Amino acid sequence: MTTERRELVARIWSRDPTVWTGADEARWLGWLDEPFRMLEDAEPLLRLVEDVVGDAEAVVLLGMGGSSLAPEVMRLSFGVESFHVLDTTHPQAIRELEAKLDLKRTLFISASKSGSTLETRSHTDYFWKLAPRGDQWAAITDPGSTLAGLADERKFAAVFPGEPTIGGRYSALSPFGIVPAALMGIDVVGLLDRATEMADACRLDEGNPGLELGLALGEAWRDGRDKVCLPNAGAFGLWVEQLIAESTGKQGKGLVPAPGFPADGPDRQLQEVRLPDPLELGQEFFRWEFATAIAGAFLGINPFDQPDVQAAKDKTNEVLEAGDVSLDPESSIDELIDGAEAPDYICIQAFVNPTEDNDARVARLAGSLAERSGCVVTHGFGPRYLHSTGQLHKGGPPTGRFLQIVEDYGAELPIPGRPFGFGRLIRAQAAGDFSSLVERGRRVARIRLEEVT
Repeated sequence: MTTERRELVARIWSRDPTVWTGADEARWLGWLDEPFRMLEDAEPLLRLVEDVVGDAEAVVLLGMGGSSLAPEVMRLSFGVESFHVLDTTHPQAIRELEAKLDLKRTLFISASKSGSTLETRSHTDYFWKLAPRGDQWAAITDPGSTLAGLADERKFAAVFPGEPTIGGRYSALSPFGIVPAALMGIDVVGLLDRATEMADACRLDEGNPGLELGLALGEAWRDGRDKVCLPNAGAFGLWVEQLIAESTGKQGKGLVPAPGFPADGPDRQLQEVRLPDPLELGQEFFRWEFATAIAGAFLGINPFDQPDVQAAKDKTNEVLEAGDVSLDPESSIDELIDGAEAPDYICIQAFVNPTEDNDARVARLAGSLAERSGCVVTHGFGPRYLHSTGQLHKGGPPTGRFLQIVEDYGAELPIPGRPFGFGRLIRAQAAGDFSSLVERGRRVARIRLEEVT
């Protein structure tokens, strides 16, 4: 290892913000030590989790982005059917989840770092009206947040405090990931043991897994290969997409994560996810966090802020205040992909019910668009992606072409205490993001789900 690379590792562990832009990066590096803190506190946390669960037969996590994606990855990786993650505002999806639950035997976990996430607070108020007993509720949130105040007011069974020096997408090994893991019955000590092993390895001068991955990501980006293809990502792709896209996609630069996509193009780099066993998620969460921080140094950006995510939230609020909207088709697929070539990429943004059938339909469309255009094609469900890859779409390189898919959201589902329901909310989110992309000069089209076979 060269002296420069050795110094890079030392500077990160010493919290030197000049590794990146010299702004406020130092205050967002709590994730470096979090696996050790969580491992030290594992026993009392597990006892509290056991008390909170009580006789609940199912657990529902209400969260978005960094509060939901790591739990969703673990749920899928370990095959935990009694644990549900709600990170959509689609009325039908909410109704379908409600129908599956015995509301008197369900534990609800409201998870939001800021405590004010619109979707999470709306989900919380909706299910609180159906299950208004504090002993069926817990919260994961940063100390002093509005959600912490609500939990105190409603006498939730527990509030698990987040670490304020960790951003959402770096919180997989904090209470936002570890509490849900414990609720799933996962061996959290084993998970954290592997995470601390990786954290120790990421201090090394030689054989540093996070550094090696970060250098590979950054050097390939310098060579014009900004699409990070992860053919074997599996469920892990949901989390690593947010980490890479939201961390690097700003100032007109960025790495474009493409889980499941082949790396056979001039603008692509091949990276691998190492998960021989689900417990190795502990190692992979940390390895990719460290590597993404390294890649941010190559790009010369702050990998810990997300300015365009807030802009998307503000646009949603503007649309909501103006009234309901109609999501009419705009342009067409043919117009959208006309002339597309590397380094362009196509992104499908599906504001539809995130069912297995719809996921398969969107995946088939992605394959068709990749074949027709020769470009990398990514896809995600809205509004989930607004809290993850949405930062890259608006703040990253202007090479994205965006296809929004909408549908009829059915009868309105009211949100207690709000002048709008979930149907109007998801329409506002779709309309707001479409408008934000247009304002940034991106090529955008909108079609209806009926057009997708």
